[in-house]
Amino acid sequence: MNTIYIFWLRQIKKYLRSRSRLFGSLAQPVLFLVALGFGFGPIFQKAGGGNYINFLTPGIITQSILFTAVFSGMDLIWDKQFGFLKETLAAPVPRLHIILGRTTGSATIALMQGTMVMLLSLLFGFRPYDFSRLLFAFLFMFIIAFLFTALGSAIAALIDDFQGFQFIVNFLLMPMYFLSGALFPLDGLPKIFTIIATVNPLTYGVDALRTCLVNISHLSLLLDLTVLGSLAVALLIVSSYSFSKIQI
Repeated sequence: MNTIYIFWLRQIKKYLRSRSRLFGSLAQPVLFLVALGFGFGPIFQKAGGGNYINFLTPGIITQSILFTAVFSGMDLIWDKQFGFLKETLAAPVPRLHIILGRTTGSATIALMQGTMVMLLSLLFGFRPYDFSRLLFAFLFMFIIAFLFTALGSAIAALIDDFQGFQFIVNFLLMPMYFLSGALFPLDGLPKIFTIIATVNPLTYGVDALRTCLVNISHLSLLLDLTVLGSLAVALLIVSSYSFSKIQI
């Protein structure tokens, strides 16, 4: 447990010491929230969808968590490039503990980012449906963060350059995000998009957050939890295996 804590603490300290990263990562979610929320809000309301800011905010929170979590894999590539990982792998500790500590630390950072976006959204008119559900919302936010941090680590373990990592991650994330229901309702979509949304893990994260925060659901909360929890465990196993095969 001490190894896991040390690597968790290292990730947190690196994040807190980088103020540009702390505030810069909030720019894109806030831009999406303001531009889309106020731009499409009147259209969404006229179509009978209700308050678009409330509908959109869980998707924007998920966006912040998603990109922060997956791009944390770049820390692993950085450690490869500059020699820190060599010292880490030489330590007499299980590699599973190393990857678990890194993943938990980066997931905590993504959770913090999502929380800050949620607080900022209050300034633009977002209001949670029931504050008593916030605890469940934070639970799902952490599971989403853990899942996609593990995904980022699994990819980074197989790649040695930053450009290749960014290309692959963007290729995966952009379709995943836009076809998750984060920006628009999933009801009434063409069949092909419905199928894609069904196999998209982010769909379940967006749905879970939207259910907890604004009481709008497309799927059952139990199904969301089952899918997200199962995938988080599976991706932790994959990332641990990929990490164990790293040769420095």
